[in-house]
Parts: sequence; structure tokens; C-alpha cells
Amino acid sequence: MLTIAQDLVDAMVAHARADHPDEACGVIAGRENSDEPRRLIEMINAERSPTFYRFDSGEQLTVWREMDRNDEEPVVIYHSHTATEAYPSRTDVSYASEPNAHYVLISTRDADQAEVRSYRIVDGDVTEEPIVISSPTNQE
Repeated sequence: MLTIAQDLVDAMVAHARADHPDEACGVIAGRENSDEPRRLIEMINAERSPTFYRFDSGEQLTVWREMDRNDEEPVVIYHSHTATEAYPSRTDVSYASEPNAHYVLISTRDADQAEVRSYRIVDGDVTEEPIVISSPTNQE
């Protein structure tokens, strides 16, 4: 189960809407071993594509090093789907490399309502999990 503050969900959806029609991507860092998403980091979709995303390798290295320095880890890895449901594609599953992360997908195919779903992806197995929305958090 993913427990996440409303403001972080709103920020992911806003990022997805801002980057539409291209897929948006990013991470939400949290303290190591906490499973608590705290700090949203919007990242650049190096593919600039409506059907595929990839973190820029230099930016990813910088972000992961910053998380290491702050004793953080990627609690949530998110991206958007612009024309399909919020379900991981085969490519999404093959690129999932953080077994402890929650993979959140936001579908922006409906202009009036975003679909937000969370998954665990471990060794190619996809398991949807419930999302519990908590009160807003103070982003660090």
C-alpha cells in the first residue's frame, strides 16, 4: 500500500498535465527505509515523447547522488501515460530497477480527470496496490 500526501499527488498530476502531450516523469524521495514519500523531484523526459519516457542519465545520477547524501531513497517513481490507462507497459516493466519503489502512473488521456494508480514491480511481476491519501505534507 502506498500512503502519500494529497499535495504530492496533486504535484504529480500537475507535472503530468504540464508536460502533456509528452510523458512526464520524476521521483519522490523519502528517508531511507521509511517508505514515506516526502520530496517531489520533477525530472526531464530525455525522450520528449508522448509514448515513452526515460530519465536523462546525467540528471538521474545527480538526483540519486543527492538522495544518497541526504540519506534518502526513491520511494515513488512516477510517469504519465498520455493516451492509455495508468498501467505499466512492457517497457515500463523492463526498466523498473528499484524493487522497493512504488511505481505510480498518471493517465492524462482524459482532459477532465487524471487516473492515478500505484504498482510494485519486482523481477518483472506487476502488482497493483491501493493508494491511501493523507493530509498535505511539508515538502523538505
